[in-house]
Amino acid sequence: MKLHDVLRAECIGVKIHAKNKDEVLKLIAELARRCPALNKVPPERIIQGLKEREKIGSTGFGGGIAIPHCRLEDAEEFIIGILTCPEGVDFEALDNKKVRLFVFIIGPEKESDEHIRLLSAVSQVLRAPGAIDEILSQPSADAVRESFLRYSLDEAITTERKQKDLFHILVQDNHIFEEILELFSALDCPVMVLDAQHSGAYLEHVPIYAGLWSDRKKPSNRMIVAMVDRKLTNETIRRIEQITGPLAKCTHVLVAVHHLLFAAGNLEL
Repeated sequence: MKLHDVLRAECIGVKIHAKNKDEVLKLIAELARRCPALNKVPPERIIQGLKEREKIGSTGFGGGIAIPHCRLEDAEEFIIGILTCPEGVDFEALDNKKVRLFVFIIGPEKESDEHIRLLSAVSQVLRAPGAIDEILSQPSADAVRESFLRYSLDEAITTERKQKDLFHILVQDNHIFEEILELFSALDCPVMVLDAQHSGAYLEHVPIYAGLWSDRKKPSNRMIVAMVDRKLTNETIRRIEQITGPLAKCTHVLVAVHHLLFAAGNLEL
């Protein structure tokens, strides 16, 4: 499922005015019900679902953006909408700053994996340099939608999917790991995470090597394995370097990309 398919122009509010968080959630419910898939769902039910998610933790993640989202039993399909609020609204964001751009997601209760992928895809758009200011400057719903999708990885995906590349990313920094994993989760591709250890963790149990590594601090090692469309490989590497800085100078991340001669089959994710 692509952002292009679920971001609805009728669910976009431009240059809205809201006094507080409750008013924003009410506006989201009103916009969401413009979509035929949700127009039979009472607005109170949508607001309740959004508020239940906010109780877990604010979806105002900082930097002037928020991604309110929820899953509803009554939702037939995924819906994404946008509200721009140049003046900002106090949304109890994690950095205590006012939120100017809201991207909301409402989806079926049982579609957790797709919900995660769409959240990651939205987050990747909002991380792109210049994206937020460009989206906020647009004068109409259609222009906001076009601007948002311009920064989506979906735009780089073509119908040719035969050639694949296999990414192996070894990461020793937890924060960088989370950001890179989010990047790959936004792609419509298989992604797995493996826990890994330095060879010394095993050799120290061999008698001849005993004591040589036991006194060394062992960094956390995790490997992200993903199979990506080859035409997305360069863009994926570029976005990894937006997170890590130049890979040639990075000391906690190792990226290897392999051209695949053959790839077939599917995994349950």
